Amino acid sequence: MPEHEETMKSGDALLIVDVQNDFCPGGALAIEKGDAVVPVLNRWISRASEKDLPVYASRDWHPVGHVSFREQGGSWPPHCIQDTSGAAFHKDLNLPADTVVVTKGVRFDQDQNSAFDQTGLAEEFRRRQIRRIFVGGLALDVCVQATVLDALEEGFETVLLLSATRPVTAEGGEKAIESMKKGGAVISG
Repeated sequence: MPEHEETMKSGDALLIVDVQNDFCPGGALAIEKGDAVVPVLNRWISRASEKDLPVYASRDWHPVGHVSFREQGGSWPPHCIQDTSGAAFHKDLNLPADTVVVTKGVRFDQDQNSAFDQTGLAEEFRRRQIRRIFVGGLALDVCVQATVLDALEEGFETVLLLSATRPVTAEGGEKAIESMKKGGAVISG
């Protein structure tokens, strides 16, 4: 249950995590109702744009045969393979032209669930004097959780946009929310 709805202000940024075709219905690693986050995120994108706040969008961008794939001993079926339609952002996600795309999951030797994992994103936020991050996307109990926890670890105030995310499993989602709250995240609508 969201604690309350936060308002965006100067020093904030919107970070959209992995709203890619393979995580939406019909995709290789579809999350139930994953596409339901798109209209909610579009409203947050509009709010950020109205206040001239930056929008960031992370994406999984796996090479063929990535270490996270089951065939290589990983946990997941092949998904978000570089330059495929499955790796593309959802067509209805209204990303502004100046959206900063954060590419992750490109390493051959490890997975990168967090948008902060060896991407330079924390340094980028500090350079731009961003202090608070609003986070939504897919999936709540995997990449969103990892991103939120890393943002908190890096010292950023972090707001989880609960209605703008969906979990792989309901149980995983509940555990993820508790973990993020314990870490200091604000849970918002």
